[in-house]
Amino acid sequence: MTRRIHIVNAALAAALTVGVVSAQQVLITAGGATFPNPMYSKWFNEYHKKLPNVSINYQSQGSGFGVQQVTAGTIDFGASDMPMTDAQMKEFQAKRGTTVLHFPTILGADVPAYNIPGVTAKLNFTPEALAGIFLGKITKWNDPELVKANPGVNLPANDIAVVHRSDGSGTTFIWVDYLSKVSKEWETKVGRGTSVNWPVGLGGKGNEGVAGQVKQQPNSIGYVELIYAIQNKMAYGKVKNAAGEFVEASLASVTAAAAGMKEMPDDFRVSITNAPGKGAYPISSFTWLLIPSKIADPAKKTAIKDFLKWMLADGQKMTDALAYAQLPTAVVAKEVKAIDKIQ
Repeated sequence: MTRRIHIVNAALAAALTVGVVSAQQVLITAGGATFPNPMYSKWFNEYHKKLPNVSINYQSQGSGFGVQQVTAGTIDFGASDMPMTDAQMKEFQAKRGTTVLHFPTILGADVPAYNIPGVTAKLNFTPEALAGIFLGKITKWNDPELVKANPGVNLPANDIAVVHRSDGSGTTFIWVDYLSKVSKEWETKVGRGTSVNWPVGLGGKGNEGVAGQVKQQPNSIGYVELIYAIQNKMAYGKVKNAAGEFVEASLASVTAAAAGMKEMPDDFRVSITNAPGKGAYPISSFTWLLIPSKIADPAKKTAIKDFLKWMLADGQKMTDALAYAQLPTAVVAKEVKAIDKIQ
């Protein structure tokens, strides 16, 4: 009888120990892209409700910040709308002694948001018009390229005020990656990157900053992630896609862009701007979490892996309400397997 009591007490003590460990407070620091920040804020809050002992503190300061800080090891994971380059991944490995893994989280869209007093119509933008405006070659709202695409709209002869990001930004990368694909002049003169030497325009920090500048400045145009245009009640245009259609950014058109992708590479680094196919919105993109493949803190490693599994399941059901598109099923299945690479 005494032996049985000892066994029961030992089992009870073990159970209590497990309870203490699972209830350990875990603070995870993260930061980067502003493009998915509305979604991430929702996810991190909902996940904290599910597991009150786990808190994820996210700093929405741009993709450049996310890449720099996760490489320096000052945050537990980063976030970027641009996959890290081979050179950045080599630098990460040299500094951190481990590799970095890319996990797509959602699909979103950059939209051309504008503020033209007296114009209430949803404008159509050709690739030539967008490249011309951001190259500084199209300077008036009544330029023939804009008039041709918008029959019946009374476009003013006012100067166009261009607004772009001032910080290192994945939203910028998506925008200029698209412009590089549709304009040889853009590709050779400006090119791709989270930061570029803008030929023209004023800078705003974050999607929030660009949205604020466009709202305040009459006759302006800038690029923001779709949810920022919706939340700020901004006018934004349709963009002519590779199939020749003027397409509005929406859940369906962003999903159509992802459907045009032949196959997701094993490292998940891919661009879907200017995607082929009917109904595809041409300035669409995945956005990624940047996770070290080795995480020394066991509690943080467990929490991050569990969050990724939750994000790929329950989290995907929350995307529509914030105007982001869910990941394709095949991509989710591939990511679930990739979580095991985190050691």
